[in-house]
Amino acid sequence: MLKGEVTAFLSLIFILLISFIMGVMEAAVIQEQKSKSRIDTDAAVYSVFGEYQKELFQEYQIFGMEGSYETGDFNEQNIIRRMHYYGTTGMQHEIEAIQLLTDNQGQAFREQVVTYMEQKTGISTVKEIADMTESWKEQEIEGEKVGEKEENVLSDYEELIPEGEEAPDLGEENPFACLEEINKSGILSMVLPEEFPLSGKNVDLDSQPSYRNRITGRGELPARQNLDGIEEKLLFSEYVLEKFQNAMSEEEKERSLSYETEYILSGKESDEKNLESVVQKIFLIRMGINYLYLLTDTVKQGEAAALALTVSTLLAIPWAEEAVKQLILIAWAAGESIMDLRSLLSGNRVALIKTTESWQLSLSGLMTLGSESDSLEGTDCEGGFSYEDYLRVLLFLKDNGEISMRSLDRIEQNLIYEQNLPFFRTDFCIVKIKLQNQAVVGGKFTYEFPVYFGYE
Repeated sequence: MLKGEVTAFLSLIFILLISFIMGVMEAAVIQEQKSKSRIDTDAAVYSVFGEYQKELFQEYQIFGMEGSYETGDFNEQNIIRRMHYYGTTGMQHEIEAIQLLTDNQGQAFREQVVTYMEQKTGISTVKEIADMTESWKEQEIEGEKVGEKEENVLSDYEELIPEGEEAPDLGEENPFACLEEINKSGILSMVLPEEFPLSGKNVDLDSQPSYRNRITGRGELPARQNLDGIEEKLLFSEYVLEKFQNAMSEEEKERSLSYETEYILSGKESDEKNLESVVQKIFLIRMGINYLYLLTDTVKQGEAAALALTVSTLLAIPWAEEAVKQLILIAWAAGESIMDLRSLLSGNRVALIKTTESWQLSLSGLMTLGSESDSLEGTDCEGGFSYEDYLRVLLFLKDNGEISMRSLDRIEQNLIYEQNLPFFRTDFCIVKIKLQNQAVVGGKFTYEFPVYFGYE
């Protein structure tokens, strides 16, 4: 019979070997539990954000997880509770950073819109338009300059009259009648077609996201760069025109405002005020363009000079003939702009730069514009700008933050009233989050790790 011996040395080797194996097994278990904690947390976060507000996505292609869970009471702890429900029971989660749809003037909203439009239409869709944007800025500046002159035409005209004397009644020879009517009744009364159904809808501005005190996120989170580029601004403008109604929309939906794009541009409480504001902006742009054209048209300059001679003779101020001529040219440009707006609001198009053929208003027509005998209607110019084209111009020229927030105003209102979601608030919609997570692994070790999620 053979005898076996285990020396002290071999015993130590055996113990060390067993300890090593057990250590490796424990490390493997800990690592496996770490991986499982990460996987469970990732899965829970994806599940939570998979509960995005479906109507928001269906109607506007925007992702946002509604943080009140249809209760109207926003609470970040709702996210933690839902994560535990989806398999992270026993873990601790702390929200380090969170971004809502309205944060930073709607930055995340704008990111999603631009991404959606890039995927839907592509940058090439707006490349052709991009070349025109510089001239749009110039037209706005020129329109503002001429608009300032137009505001002073009547007062400048009155200053030409000798002190102590009354201005004579020019009768049918009054080239400033249309300006007087604008000051008296407003521009809408001059440009709206008779059959135009002016909306009487209005909203409470204090309840809109862009006006009220909002819930805000916190912390630093990844953000898309270059949202202010020309192509990006044009893509956002196309989104607004696609998703929201305007005064010339063929199909009107039952919404709290009918002229939504006009609201996005002007931010006033009623359809009428928003339309008037937009019409005034287009009027100034057109006036600048029309005035510059008149300065190049020698025939119309001659007509204006002849009328200026008549007017200055009636006023007994022959020395002011040139000043009167300039006032007449400004009034004529304003009158032509009225005709342009009549064309646009009738669904027609207007030549961007006028020619002799595309000019609509004669000097004799200017005398009757706005009077009871005024029956002039705007014409259509093939290849010209439509009302929607001018909305596109104005959207491009507007501040990004204002456009984004007012778009969110309309989205919130439409989902509340159209989709019957009284609890819905755009500043309850969570779009990005960063969590610091803590799990117990190996029965005694604490494992901490971050998790980020964003709708991108």
